[in-house]
Amino acid sequence: MSEQIIRAIISGVLFLHGLGHGGAIGALLWVDARPGTNTGGWLAARSWLFPSLSARDSKTLAISFWIVSLTGFLAAVLSFLGILLPEDFWRQLSIGSAIISTIGIALFLGTWPTFNTLAALGVNMFVLITQLWLDWPSEQMFGK
Repeated sequence: MSEQIIRAIISGVLFLHGLGHGGAIGALLWVDARPGTNTGGWLAARSWLFPSLSARDSKTLAISFWIVSLTGFLAAVLSFLGILLPEDFWRQLSIGSAIISTIGIALFLGTWPTFNTLAALGVNMFVLITQLWLDWPSEQMFGK
């Protein structure tokens, strides 16, 4: 694969995954604003680890995780493309965002649709495995 295709795939996956966290925020706000309507499987935020949290506090905690993940993944894309931050920050940003996202998913497991949960965990695991263990893509791949 060419460098351009690899860059497009990586930036596209990180960008879409970041936007997915924005979709989760929208879903939480929708569930809260329109109780009793068909939400496509999305439920109000509820943490199995902190069951005594009020509905409002649960929603605030979940949205906090998604805002940090959304911001981190989008910043990782901008760094990867060399647009906003130094280009070498993208790895740390993507790793940190994947960890935050995974913790958020784990805390609220069972309140999101199964497909969304598995897809998000899959991308998070892909980011962590490729960055922490495989060091892919390597800097040599891009001529650095």
